[in-house]
Amino acid sequence: MPITELLEANAKKYPNEVSLVEINPDIQEKRRVTWRDYELIESSPMCHYRREITWHVFDEKANRFAQLLISRGIGKGDKVAILLMNCLEWLPIYFGILKTGALAVPLNFRYAPDEIEYCLNLAEVDVLVFGPEFIGRVEEIADKISQNRLLFYVGGDCPSFAEDYDKLTANCASLAPGIPISDEDDAAIYFSSGTTGFPKAILHNHGSLMHACKVEQKHHGQTHDDVFLCIPPLYHTGAKMHWFGSLLTGSKAVLLKGVSPKTILETVSNEKCTIVWLLVPWAQDILVELDSGRLKPDNYELSQWRLMHIGAQPVPQSLIRRWKEYFPNHQYDTNYGLSESIGPGCVHLGVENIHKVGAIGVPGYGWEAKIIDTDGNEVKQGEVGELAVKGPGVMKCYYNDEEATKEVLHGDWLYTGDMAEMDEDGFIYLVDRKKDVIISGGENLYPVQIENYLSKHEAVKDVAVIGLKDDRLGEIAAAIIELVPGAVCTEDEMNEFCKGLPRYKRPRKIFFADVPRNPTGKIEKPKLRKMYQSENLVDAQNRG
Repeated sequence: MPITELLEANAKKYPNEVSLVEINPDIQEKRRVTWRDYELIESSPMCHYRREITWHVFDEKANRFAQLLISRGIGKGDKVAILLMNCLEWLPIYFGILKTGALAVPLNFRYAPDEIEYCLNLAEVDVLVFGPEFIGRVEEIADKISQNRLLFYVGGDCPSFAEDYDKLTANCASLAPGIPISDEDDAAIYFSSGTTGFPKAILHNHGSLMHACKVEQKHHGQTHDDVFLCIPPLYHTGAKMHWFGSLLTGSKAVLLKGVSPKTILETVSNEKCTIVWLLVPWAQDILVELDSGRLKPDNYELSQWRLMHIGAQPVPQSLIRRWKEYFPNHQYDTNYGLSESIGPGCVHLGVENIHKVGAIGVPGYGWEAKIIDTDGNEVKQGEVGELAVKGPGVMKCYYNDEEATKEVLHGDWLYTGDMAEMDEDGFIYLVDRKKDVIISGGENLYPVQIENYLSKHEAVKDVAVIGLKDDRLGEIAAAIIELVPGAVCTEDEMNEFCKGLPRYKRPRKIFFADVPRNPTGKIEKPKLRKMYQSENLVDAQNRG
């Protein structure tokens, strides 16, 4: 059954109960400027406000948007992109799309205008829904992307190149469209990038989405009485798939924009949150504030908080040891997954296995996992190989990319590109990544993208970007820059040049040194990692 039926069931069973709460700093983007400063783990809240909707209103909003789309000729097989910051409208829009039989296509809110345009074309998107933070970026490409494509704007002061979502949906019927949808029907396209940073469109069906609901509820035991605090962006499979546990049980969720320790604890206290998904930097920041005495647990109502789980990057063992000193009664879980496996949960630690912190865990509910050699054969226990997973949440394919699909899908198995080993108890540990991707604060950084930018500097002869261990972010990007003979350039000058990159992509460390290349011209990144002490970085993070 499609997840739209879960929403409709909740609307009937819990019509007047709160489904979603938004607590959101009112951050407005200055056109074409401040989007570069957005980071997943950093926020500059100005003023908080709170909104909420019931399950009945949630479903009604989804129906109104579905009816609007249908009135414009959108139906099964069409694609509707979402470019919004976390807000109350996000999930009703997502479900409105699904109710038409069309595919939802969430976009990363850090995309530059050219990346937005590329992804819209790659996924063959028919409609773009965007919010006020993106006016500048969309305006830059509006003439090109509006050709044979609808643009709907969510927010006040609708720009002239788009149509007003609020006004249009207000005049639409609130009845469910009643379009039959099966588990095999295509449901959503999510974007991922390879080592080049070149986006790939990941196609999932409705069965995949429903399985994510079951996985989350099975792993964390959500009941109708739980309250889930969601902080990461909803375009990410991780955030949304963890919320799916709330959808399955008809329980309340809180969407928080703001990651300061004080804001998080205040929200947990005021909203009576029981389940909180944190990234490593946020957990580290909370511990720093608790250690300093600037935050005192006794000042907040935290007794109902039962589960803290972490995903998106390796979790240091030391972090969990310190966490349990402050919160000894907390259950803890970590989840591993890819957008290609509909987000977290294909491997998970399990709340009963805190003694195995450092491992990513065992196969999740309905999932299988194995560690293989280069020929696809399982390796012996304790040997390092590539992690492969199999289950109902594996993607159908990379949309319109048969070659890339063949590289990672082998029968029913998804080859993850992550190197891992299994202990004698069957627990899986990540050791390193097969690909060069750097995960910094839960955000994927693609060295080639940064290298290409740095190479434009007139003083740069050659450049390589690698990940270095960082206690807070897990990894940071470090640039090894070989200067043109006779050229002079300082670290400050290079940092100033890097302001042309979004903040999260900027190198945190810069070294001026020769860049080693092999006889075929490929950068010898293993040698650089050894030189700069970043070998087996994932393993070091997990065990640290």
